[in-house]
Amino acid sequence: MIVSNKRVFSLYGSAAIKSLKVSGFVVRWCLIGDGERYKSAKTVERLLYFLKESGLERSDGLVSLGGGVVGDVTGFAAAVYLRGLSFIQVPTSLVAQIDSSIGGKTGVNFAGGKNLVGSFHQPAAVIADVEPLRTLPPRELTAGWCECIKQGAVGSRKLFNETADFLRTTGSPQLSASPRLEKLIAAHCAFKSAIVGADEREDVHRTDRRSRRILNFGHTIAHALESVTSYRRFRHGEAVGQGMLVAGELSKNLGLLDKTELELLRDAVGLCGQLPTARDLDERALANAIGHDKKRTAGRVQWVLLERIGSPRIVDGKEIGPTLLRESLRAVLKSGRES
Repeated sequence: MIVSNKRVFSLYGSAAIKSLKVSGFVVRWCLIGDGERYKSAKTVERLLYFLKESGLERSDGLVSLGGGVVGDVTGFAAAVYLRGLSFIQVPTSLVAQIDSSIGGKTGVNFAGGKNLVGSFHQPAAVIADVEPLRTLPPRELTAGWCECIKQGAVGSRKLFNETADFLRTTGSPQLSASPRLEKLIAAHCAFKSAIVGADEREDVHRTDRRSRRILNFGHTIAHALESVTSYRRFRHGEAVGQGMLVAGELSKNLGLLDKTELELLRDAVGLCGQLPTARDLDERALANAIGHDKKRTAGRVQWVLLERIGSPRIVDGKEIGPTLLRESLRAVLKSGRES
């Protein structure tokens, strides 16, 4: 069963069906909505009914053909249908290729919260082809590059610099397949898989620099931005871009991050492309959404901040008072850095 959305399937569905049939598979397909608001229990329920009506058995499998939403929904359905089916990730967006397709996290948004319902279910394989990246619209590329900068910021200065240098020399939104692009994506995949391999289920007791939790850099604010705008204004990576800037500002205000390092982060996020505005959003609503983030431990939000590029630090929410949070939100979201 191929699961995709209308746009991606119109571009690559025929090729996927043909290749599977040539290999002897009987192929069916199901299309879901395009966008974060379709990452819901209702979409999964519809897909599960379709799997049942199609007669899928334990020996069958799913293929996720699309971006992060398709991958999360497909993976979650595969995790729960018949207590677990095999599935293959074929990510077609930059965000999915370097991040969401790797690691086995699946799930949906629920009751205004990001990824509140889900499961760890590892794919049998991840097949990333850079050719589909040529067809991505500019905003999808911006979202993907923000996720790349995030991984560099918490991973290593080498990965951070390689990503920023690629953006400076090749630019966005135009992107063409090349050995250099393949090498960069492979480096990001290697970093993500190394983190997952050492901490697959994100142990809440780990606070070291190779905990899987460091991958949440920028996500505390990002999830709040997505929630208060009902998942209609920001693509996920765009929200992460804004979230990284706020986390960097918090890091500086706490005395963890030198101003020159913060400028490096700001410049790198700026290379990713224009971000949607957040100037009109209410700070109290954002703070309330942050308080409901699923990454809480012992009732408090756990922030991923920076000591320097490539050196993340997990900080207990008790260290970040409401005044400091509001000041940091205001400094970034009201400053017009989205342009």
